[in-house]
Amino acid sequence: MSAPSVPRASSGARPMLPAVLALVLGLLLGRFACAPSAPAPSDAASSDDASPAAVVWTCAMHPQIRRDAPGACPICGMDLIPAASAPGDDALPAAALRMSSTALALADVQTTRVERRAVSREVRMVGKVDFDQTRLAYITAWVPARLDRLYVDSTGVPVSKGDHMVEVYSPQLIASQQELLSAIDTEKTLAAGDLGGDGRSSSEAVAAAKDRLRLMGLEPWQIDQVVELGEPLEHVTIHSPASGIVIARNALPGDYVETGARIYTIADLSRVWVQLDAYESDLQWLHYGQRVTFETEAFPGETFQGRVSLVAPVLDDRTRTVKVRLVVDNADQRLKPDMFVRATVSAPLTAAGRLMDAELVDRFMCPMHPEVVADVGGTCPVCGMDLVPTAELGFRAAAPDELPLVIPDTAPLLTGTRAVVYVQHPDDGGGGLVFEGREVVLGPRAGHAYVVRSGLSEGERVVSRGAFKLDSELQIRARPSMMNPASAPADVGSAAGTGTAPDADAEPASASASASETETETAPVPETASASASAPAAETDAADARVALDAVLLAALDVQRALASDDALGAAAASARLADRASALAAPLVAPDTCRTLLADAATLRDAEDLAARRAAFAVLSDALVPLVDSAGGPADESLVLIHCPMAFEHGADWIQRNGPVANPYFGARMLRCGTLVRGFGKER
Repeated sequence: MSAPSVPRASSGARPMLPAVLALVLGLLLGRFACAPSAPAPSDAASSDDASPAAVVWTCAMHPQIRRDAPGACPICGMDLIPAASAPGDDALPAAALRMSSTALALADVQTTRVERRAVSREVRMVGKVDFDQTRLAYITAWVPARLDRLYVDSTGVPVSKGDHMVEVYSPQLIASQQELLSAIDTEKTLAAGDLGGDGRSSSEAVAAAKDRLRLMGLEPWQIDQVVELGEPLEHVTIHSPASGIVIARNALPGDYVETGARIYTIADLSRVWVQLDAYESDLQWLHYGQRVTFETEAFPGETFQGRVSLVAPVLDDRTRTVKVRLVVDNADQRLKPDMFVRATVSAPLTAAGRLMDAELVDRFMCPMHPEVVADVGGTCPVCGMDLVPTAELGFRAAAPDELPLVIPDTAPLLTGTRAVVYVQHPDDGGGGLVFEGREVVLGPRAGHAYVVRSGLSEGERVVSRGAFKLDSELQIRARPSMMNPASAPADVGSAAGTGTAPDADAEPASASASASETETETAPVPETASASASAPAAETDAADARVALDAVLLAALDVQRALASDDALGAAAASARLADRASALAAPLVAPDTCRTLLADAATLRDAEDLAARRAAFAVLSDALVPLVDSAGGPADESLVLIHCPMAFEHGADWIQRNGPVANPYFGARMLRCGTLVRGFGKER
């Protein structure tokens, strides 16, 4: 039923004026007659002579609900709380909001101190074991020859340095042996004086013949054998130049090979490489020399370690990842090439972006071989380079003033282009607490914290829980907020829930009262303070609804990525943000039924007890998000795609993710790339 409006002077209403005036006069006389004695002078300030302000009641979870009497929220059933402005609110900044202690308790607003501390991020990567390319040895033909016998007839055979590998017949090798024997005979004849000549030149000829045989692959002891026998070796045996495993056989017995033809490949597996894939967003946390821990499917529960020897200088444009190489000792040879691994690196940083590693502070390291670490300077035993102080490679201890400013990851409200936090003001004696929105510049995310580049000072307190509720209240009051950074017109702000009674003669006041009483309990659509809002106001509502929807979609993308990374804590935090932001969804982009569905699905996702339950809840939420993105579109600066996994939950499941490599949130690392591209979503709105 519509609220009664102020009576107007009309021919039908004039006869009623005396009765109305008599009724009002009677009420006033009755109030003063029944009123207690006048308050003490100390209490006079609390009453003032002015009329008391009208109290507006709202919901702590759904600030778009505005009522003129207490009751229950039509959306969630919570008791409504007073939203009236405290004394002195007119002097607050435009983006500030005062809340009473009761409202803070009901809204569950929590604050955290901005502090300087070391932060570290746990970066997860996947990859596989590979051969150490510096420990590959090749057996090749040094002269044209026929392979008469191959002693190793299959791959996988372990060999030791000096083992016989292949027997060859080479006319060119036989001719070179004959030249050596002829040079020796000439030298002997000259030494006996039977022929005139220079004995020194004959000795040089012998030495040159031996060098030619050595360059053709003969060992010194084989050359001595030719000299001792006095005749050429018809077949020459080639021996292994290194110990390892034969991983390739490239020829067969009886083959004729030319100079340089590869016969065998031998790999030394006492040390291996691990090739990992890192996303672009994780590159700032990776550095040469870092220690990385990883696990394999073959040895569950057991961890291995290696150091980063290379962060590839180029990006793979197909997978949008960068290769990170580890050098790992493998003396027991349990790590096999092509084994799948899951790696984790904990990367602590200073404010200047330098890595902190207590193990490497004030030590020396080889710039080419990170596994070579020493307490004093010297040369690298592998390559002979001078060891350099680890400080030159970016490792150092951080002074207290070098530690970064840190806030919880739940504090900032992210719009995609801006980050807004709500800062608690010191108590000004006006009752309750004052919170002001402030735009900040964030650095990298470190676990459950963000590094703050600018906008905050050490010691300030920021809202770490409930910031979206404060932002929603500012939107209701048409003040600057995360959603609407521009100031709203003064005439709209004066009636948008400031807690003061509007002028009874003003037309918008009557319309506002009517809208308050006729609000339906099934449609969680934000109410405006004026039913006579102009077209620009309607456009502002649509823009706010757009930003609210984008905030929900961005939170859903965070949940998807955390689930794909098997990050239980990250998924829990992102789910909480999604549930918080879902409460601000509104028309015209989201229908009331869809609002209720998403609110319920988001609450189920937030309250899931473990990773498996959260994955099942995310599948249900995704079913509701897909048609919504089809109709309303996604964030303007995002390229979204729909992926289907036929193996998820036995009947298959869909999800929305950013365009790029498939990242399955329902299986994580077990089947990260399981999924098929269904279609993309247009970015036009």
